[in-house]
Amino acid sequence: MKNNRGFLLAESLVVSTFVLTVLIFLFVQYQNLMTTYKNNTDYNNPEAIYNLGSFGQYLNADPSRLTSLSDSLGSNAYIRVYDKSSGGCNVNLGLGTFCDTIFNAAGAKKVIYAGSDLTNLKNYIKNNDDSYLNQSLRDFIRRIDADAIENKGRLIAQFDNGYYATVALDTEVISDISTDACIIGGQQISPVTSGDGIYKDEYESGRCVYRGKNPNNYIRFNNELWRIIAREADGTYKIIRNDVLSNRAFDAVNHRSTDNNSYCTDPQYGCGVYAAVSGTFSSPSGSQSGTVTEDSSIKIYLNDDYYVNNINSIAKGQMTSHSFNIGAVENLNQSGAETDSIEKNITGEKMYTWTGNVGLVNVSDILRASTNPLCTSATTSYNGTNECNSNYLLDKGSASSLHYWTINACSYESVGLSNNAWLGTAYSSRAYVSNYYAYNGDRAPRPVVFLKSDTTLSGSGTESDPYTIA
Repeated sequence: MKNNRGFLLAESLVVSTFVLTVLIFLFVQYQNLMTTYKNNTDYNNPEAIYNLGSFGQYLNADPSRLTSLSDSLGSNAYIRVYDKSSGGCNVNLGLGTFCDTIFNAAGAKKVIYAGSDLTNLKNYIKNNDDSYLNQSLRDFIRRIDADAIENKGRLIAQFDNGYYATVALDTEVISDISTDACIIGGQQISPVTSGDGIYKDEYESGRCVYRGKNPNNYIRFNNELWRIIAREADGTYKIIRNDVLSNRAFDAVNHRSTDNNSYCTDPQYGCGVYAAVSGTFSSPSGSQSGTVTEDSSIKIYLNDDYYVNNINSIAKGQMTSHSFNIGAVENLNQSGAETDSIEKNITGEKMYTWTGNVGLVNVSDILRASTNPLCTSATTSYNGTNECNSNYLLDKGSASSLHYWTINACSYESVGLSNNAWLGTAYSSRAYVSNYYAYNGDRAPRPVVFLKSDTTLSGSGTESDPYTIA
């Protein structure tokens, strides 16, 4: 019989070599694909462009700021504008406090300024070992395709989250992102003007808020479903737990004595102020005022118990301590609902702040979440029935009712009412903000926290495909 073993061995070697060649080719293609993906997501990310572009617009608004940069650059390849490790913005450039404000909020690491023609800078990094320009920043600069167009130079930034961005000055600073866009976790979302969705906040500049009965603002946080209330002007994200916690009093019976808290005149029914404040706490009209030197029992529970024991370590790392507006919202029971407004409610809330980890929703957050044009103030909502419906923050779902505490004390023009706090309330056919004695234990806390400004999200924000934190 003919011996074919030699032929089979040679055939096996050929096949093995072919398979190995294919695997090497696929691996190289995979590496190239991953590099391209990383570059597309990290380089000129929409949120990074938006933050850098906002500073570019600030510079463009005053020719003297651009002149300061240009004069300081001279014949240099670049100058340092902002360096987190060195304390912030270059004070010698005279760019004002806004420079530190925007770059600190944006999570910038380094920002440099170069001339309009980047040939000089590219040649510089090619021929010089400048340790300030790390390798990843050098790689980004090499990839910038910028002709020597007529402009006032270029900003180049590196961010803590690994993103990079560049914008030209004295031109269309934000060319590939709409200045009207809302940036949610790095995703550019066009705001709507009707129906469910994200809106530009008409009351606070630079803020985007979700409104409507069921907008796509679901986010998975702490292994639970939460809702995004707003992207704040400082870039942080205000979120609220989708479900309420177990019922508990806002302020337990006699938790705070009048001796130490003169505002709290009726402690057997609790006190409606969330946290201690320095000086005097007053209602907007001055109908009641006094000291509040101790925290409410619900604030202590949320921050010393719930935060410690019920928020996992990953979620804690995604949060940031933040200021909460804890001032009183006044029911204009004498002047009438027609004299009240959301603007007045916000002003009352902002009279006092508390900074910490876990708070509650503001009355104005609930009002602003409604798309009903009749939802114009706390007094209107309290006096009405359904003026603030079409509102995800007042959606009771399949439950028979919904009652949860807000962070704001309640006051009346006619009387201070120090023992009441505002609620979000929905039952039967009513959806509105109400007030209740703080000592009552049959209402629930609904925690609110802030996510860091450099948070990156994936997903579509629907209940079945919520945003997830990268």
